[in-house]
Formats: sequence, structure tokens, C-alpha cells
Amino acid sequence: MESEISEGALEGIRVLDLTRILAGPLCTMMLGDMGADVIKVEPVGAGDDTRNWGPPFANGESAYFLGVNRNKRSITLNMAAKAGQDILAGLTRKCDVLVENFKVGTLEKWGFDNAWLEANAPRVIRCSITGYGSTGPKANLPGYDFILQAESGLMSICGEPDGTPMKYGIAIVDIVTGMLACNSILAAVNARHRTGRGQHVEVSLFDSSLAMLANVASNHLVSGRDARRFGNGHPNIVPYTAYPTLDDMIAVAVGNDAQFAKFAAAIGRPAWSGDPRYAKNPERVTHREALDGMIAGVLKQEGAAAWLAKLTAAGIPCGRINSVAQALSAEHTVARGMVRTVRHPTVGELKTLGVPFRFSDTPAAIRRAPPTLGQHTEQVLSAELGMSAERVQQLRAEKII
Repeated sequence: MESEISEGALEGIRVLDLTRILAGPLCTMMLGDMGADVIKVEPVGAGDDTRNWGPPFANGESAYFLGVNRNKRSITLNMAAKAGQDILAGLTRKCDVLVENFKVGTLEKWGFDNAWLEANAPRVIRCSITGYGSTGPKANLPGYDFILQAESGLMSICGEPDGTPMKYGIAIVDIVTGMLACNSILAAVNARHRTGRGQHVEVSLFDSSLAMLANVASNHLVSGRDARRFGNGHPNIVPYTAYPTLDDMIAVAVGNDAQFAKFAAAIGRPAWSGDPRYAKNPERVTHREALDGMIAGVLKQEGAAAWLAKLTAAGIPCGRINSVAQALSAEHTVARGMVRTVRHPTVGELKTLGVPFRFSDTPAAIRRAPPTLGQHTEQVLSAELGMSAERVQQLRAEKII
């Protein structure tokens, strides 16, 4: 079971989390995993939208919400009301980082623009996570992962060559945007050591989705040719795809010509490495269909386990195509501690993903289970803002908290 343990790398950094859904909560969870004190502010009554996304639920708690909100304290607050904005102002002054994913202009409408921050909380780093950024013709539109996968071209390169465009099986744009937001915040925290001041950091689903095109975008910008779908294949490397075997499918990733020679020998076709059509990667890419077809024909002669053993022994990158259940129960997953158990106040023992980064001296850890809605409201208002129990009770009666 996880518990309170030693200080993390961000010990002493306080984060005010005004985000919901996925990109923002993932960002702030990562900061919390690294040791930051994260205060998650949620709407009174409903909370983060994902609290109702399901099934599955664990004793009323959404699995979706539980997956991206550990290491946080939850308070409820009506930020549209003047009394709620006063509390928000007080919390902002007490924090190092404010992360929000409101529609562009929402914080400004409430009076919390960059000028307010400079005057009242000059060391606070504000990170805005938006759909399309704060400039450009789509700046005022909300952003949705699926729509950005479509608009960015990501869907156009996913799926079988003769099939339809396909989205990823996860909200990949949201996830990458959350990671980029975390990265940017850490850079701004570092810059503050030099400048003594906070700054406004902006990341958007739109920018992230285009950045994710990476080498595919570079291919187009250099050649002028549009990208296309290769199924499980790679646009620049062959063989680099999934192949059927006698009983299952495996993934094979041959990264260079020397590896191809070893691969050809391992599957009993050493002559391929001397064939001018396949000896060098550019020629293999040109003759992709023929080579992939021949490889598939050979690999269908034996089962996945036999081929994985042979290819691994030859130093060829390869792997079984696992289900999610198989991946989460795999021996290496267990060895790496990538599935953990935490004690949740209503769920009891809750299984959750582990922390994907390691520090030698300031360990990341799961110090808090995902909070119930408003679990820490009284604690935060009394400890951080010095509010009396009577004032907290009054705010609750007025539905401010």
C-alpha cells in the first residue's frame, strides 16, 4: 500500500488546479506525483465533469476521474460569485502555479488577468491550457481531443491503407498536451529562480496535435508530398510493423540494415540481406509490399512464442501484441511497480497506475488517493486562508463552497 513518504522534487511548490477533464488534470497530477501540493478547485455540487463519466465506477467514484486526480486536495467553490472570487484570489496569492483550462477570457472576465497577477501575485506561474490558443481565427472555440485528432491530420495517418481514417484508442492529444503543460510549467519554475517573477505559459490542443506529427510533418515539409496511412507500418522504415504468426500477432521493429541482416537470418532467409531490393532501407521502403508479404508468409509457419524467442535471441526488437489486461498484469509491469494499490476514503483498496518517472534522491510517489468531491474544503480554507469554522459554515449555507 502507498503512504506518505519522503519529500519529492517539487516539495514546497503549491499548485492551484482549476482544470477538468484530462489534459489539465493529468498535468497537475504529474506535478503532484513529483511532490507538489495540488489544490483542485471544483464546481459546487457537480465537480469535475469526469466524476460522472462511466461506467465503470468504484463505489460511486468514476474510474476515469480516479485515473488522473491522485495526489490532490479537492475543494468546491463557486468561482462565478464574488465571495468565491475572493477565495480564489486568496488561494492564488498562496500558490506558486495556477493551471486553468477555461475558455479563453474566462479568468479575465472574473478579474484575474495577467495584470492582476503581476500586481497581486507576481511570482505565480499561470498556465493556460486551451483548445486553439489565445490567437488566430479559432481562438474562441472549445477544444475536443477527437476533433483535434481529425483536424491535425493525425487521423489521416492512422488506419489501414485502404481503410478509413481512424482515431487513436486513447485521447492522445489531451495526454500529450497535459505532458507539454507540465514540461512548460517546470521550465517556468526554473526561470523564476533567475528572474524572481512568474509568467504566463500557454499550451493548446491545436499546437500539440500538430507537434505530434513530428517526422511525418517533416516528411511533408521537405518533400511536398502528403502523408498517407501505413496501417501498423512506418513511413520511413521497413520492416517495422505487425505480422500474423501461426497463433497470434507480433510486432517487429527493424531499425537499420545490420539489424535486417540479423532478422533475415533469424527467420531462415539470409539471402534477403544480399538482395539489392532489400539490403538497404530506402530500397526496402520502395519494395515494402513485397517484403512485408514475404515476411508474413514465413512468420505464419510458427507460433508467436517461438518467433519471439528466436528474434529476441538475435537482438531484433519485437513483442507480443498484448491486450490492456495482459499488459497491466505482465511480469515486467509488476517488476517496475507500474500498478499500485492506494487506500481511498470510500473505495477502500484502489488499484491505480504507478508513477512513470524515477528520481534517485527525491522520489516521486503516490502520497494521496484521488479525492472525493470537496474532501479538503474546510482543511484548505482554515489552514491556508485562516477562515473560522463559522465563516466556512456560512459560505456553505450560501452555496459558495
